[in-house]
Amino acid sequence: MKTRSLFKTFSITSITLWLSVFALVPLLMTLVTSFLQHTPDQLVVLKPTLRAYTQLFDPIYGRILLQSLWLALLSTFFCLLLGYPMAFMIARAPERMRPILLLFVMIPFWTSSLIRTYALLALLKTQGLVNTLLLSLHVIHAPLQLLYTNTAVLMGCVYNLLPFVILPLYANIEKLDVRLLEAARDLGASRMRLLTRIILPLTTPGILAGSLLVFLPAMTLFYIPAILGGAKSLLLGNLIQLQFLSMRDWPGGSATSIALTAFMLILIFIYRRATRHNQHSEELLA
Repeated sequence: MKTRSLFKTFSITSITLWLSVFALVPLLMTLVTSFLQHTPDQLVVLKPTLRAYTQLFDPIYGRILLQSLWLALLSTFFCLLLGYPMAFMIARAPERMRPILLLFVMIPFWTSSLIRTYALLALLKTQGLVNTLLLSLHVIHAPLQLLYTNTAVLMGCVYNLLPFVILPLYANIEKLDVRLLEAARDLGASRMRLLTRIILPLTTPGILAGSLLVFLPAMTLFYIPAILGGAKSLLLGNLIQLQFLSMRDWPGGSATSIALTAFMLILIFIYRRATRHNQHSEELLA
């Protein structure tokens, strides 16, 4: 009993120190830097100012924010569109087959997402596999410009983030009571009514969790737009990277990062409220 208590104390202390050093301290440093000044000669000048935050109201930043939101929403939509049927198929597969199907979903995590993004270049470039296949089938007469477009960025986000939708949906769908579906069919419910009135409401927590796990990274990923979108795609992740590394405007990059972090916290708060509301509704029904 004493050994277990010591191990618990050591574990909690280690995790707290790790998060404090590598998460809390950098966040506080970013917050402080966002209120400082920047000059061409110095990265940071110890003079408090709100300049970095006021420049966020510039129309250019607003356009980048809207473009990032649109990409994140599209990525979330297509991930749900593809991931929900896949998760449902895995959850309803024979029990001995589920670990194998889940393994196929997890395999992409074994390779760096950066390497997988570069692999898409071989598929989408002018002489890539997609154009070569379409030309050989005489579907097109000239190669399509797929690379360095917003469509390529969207495909990269969906390709890299799809497993983050499938896994929480699978965990939620697997818990569905099959008797509810059988009872609905016995009462004459059509497939569409079964989906909209029973399956979707009961899997709402998985949908919300998967959407959040896709939406938040899609807002901040910078290497996918840089590799697949080129100079034509400037999103929030790229903007922060440019502010820190190219423009050397650390206060501006810090302010953008803090604003993005605050936006994400709001989304997480909304998700928590929606989850609690759903749990409360289920308790009332029970």
